[in-house]
Amino acid sequence: MFQLDMSDRRPLYEQIKDRFKELIISGVLKENDKIPSVRELAASLAINPNTIQKAYKDLETEGYIYSQPARGSFVAKHSDTERNNAGRETAMTNLDTILRELRFLGAEPQEIKAHVDKIFD
Repeated sequence: MFQLDMSDRRPLYEQIKDRFKELIISGVLKENDKIPSVRELAASLAINPNTIQKAYKDLETEGYIYSQPARGSFVAKHSDTERNNAGRETAMTNLDTILRELRFLGAEPQEIKAHVDKIFD
């Protein structure tokens, strides 16, 4: 499904979580698509299943996936407000950090607003 970058300084579970988020946000993985089981993904990536489990737990907490006992994990509805609250809070915190960095680097508010408008069009 994807490769991990062993030279990346981020923990493996964060790389897995971020890659799934990219696939979901970009529409490659769609609502109710089944994602690989913890064991399947651990075997294909040759890493500890606990690492995958942590990534899946975080993805579920943030509202990107949901689990069904004996069936597996699936991509969540994008409009499920209750599930997505934690994910939005996390994303807003990340956005705050990025905006502060852009401000430090000299980005102008108009430049940032134009970029936001482009994303939402």
